[in-house]
Amino acid sequence: MSDNPQAQECVLGLDVGGTGMKGALLDRGVRPLETVRRPTPRADGPHAVVDAIADTLVTLARKAAERGLSVHHAGVVVPGIVDDDRQTAVWSANIGWRDLPLAALLEARTGLRVTLGHDVRAGGMAECALGAARGVQNALFVAIGTGIAAALVCDGKPIRSGGYAGELGHVVVESEGRPCACGSTGCLETVASATAVAAAYTVRSGRAVAGAADVAALTAQGDSAAQAVWERAAKGLADALATATALLAPELIVLGGGLAEAGRLLLDPVRAGLDERLSFQRRPLLVRAELGDQAGCLGSGLIAWQAGSGQPDRQGTGVSGP
Repeated sequence: MSDNPQAQECVLGLDVGGTGMKGALLDRGVRPLETVRRPTPRADGPHAVVDAIADTLVTLARKAAERGLSVHHAGVVVPGIVDDDRQTAVWSANIGWRDLPLAALLEARTGLRVTLGHDVRAGGMAECALGAARGVQNALFVAIGTGIAAALVCDGKPIRSGGYAGELGHVVVESEGRPCACGSTGCLETVASATAVAAAYTVRSGRAVAGAADVAALTAQGDSAAQAVWERAAKGLADALATATALLAPELIVLGGGLAEAGRLLLDPVRAGLDERLSFQRRPLLVRAELGDQAGCLGSGLIAWQAGSGQPDRQGTGVSGP
C-alpha cells in the first residue's frame, strides 16, 4: 500500500473460482485499472488455494503502489457457504475447506484490510448495480461454471440466510443420477455445470474436450452426442429454475458464468423448458448476464468499497447503498 495520504484510493477485488482467480485494482466507479488472472490450485488442496489468494492480493497491492494508489480495502469472494457475519468460509465442495476464518488469515498474511464474501452473491450484486438486473426488485442471478449457485434478491434485499441461501446447484434434478461432491446424488451440478457438461460429452462420445465451450460449439454444429448432453443440461436447469420460480417469484432470471456464454443456444431451450413447467406462476424474463466473467470481481470491488466508511462512486455504478 502507498504511504502517501494524498494518493488516489483504489480497492482490490478478487474473485476465487473453482478453476481460476480474477483480480483487479478498481477505482471508485468500480472500473478496473489493472487486472490479474491466475489458476486456482484446488488440486493441491485448500491450503494451496489460501496461499495463492494471499499471493495474488500482495501482487495487486504492489501494482497499486507502483501506480501511486492507496489501497482502501480488499474484497475477496469465494464459492461454497460463506458466513458474512463471521467472515468465514464455512464449506466448499469444490475447494475443500471447512470453517476457515479466511478474512482473518488473509489480513495476517498480507497486511491488508480484507472483507470476505460469496462469489455468486457478489456477482448478483454487480449485475443488480451495473448489469442486466439494474432497477429490478426481485431477481435471481445464476452462475454456471465449475459449480452452480444463485444470488437471490427479493423486494430489493439480498437473501443470505447465514450463507446457506442460493445453493441451486444442489437441488436434485435426477433422483437416480450421479454422485455429487456434496455427498448427495443427482444434483443440478452433476448435470448442468460446465465441468459436468464436458465430462458427460466425453463419456457419451468417447472423445475428450477441453471444456463446455467445446460442447456448445459441437452442439451448434449438429453433433448428436453434444446435443444430447446439452439438452440434458437445459432440462436440468429448467427443472431447478421452475422450483426457484415457484418459491421466489422473480421478475428476472439472469444466467451468467461460462455456460451462459453460449447465449441463445442455452437460453432458448431453458426458456422453453421453464415455460412448459410453469402454470399460474409469474413468468420471469430470462436473460444473459451483461458483465460476463467479470461480475464476481466487480462485486468483490463493491464489497470492498462498502466495507468500513468507504463507498463507491454511486453516479458511476448505479449503487444506492450497501
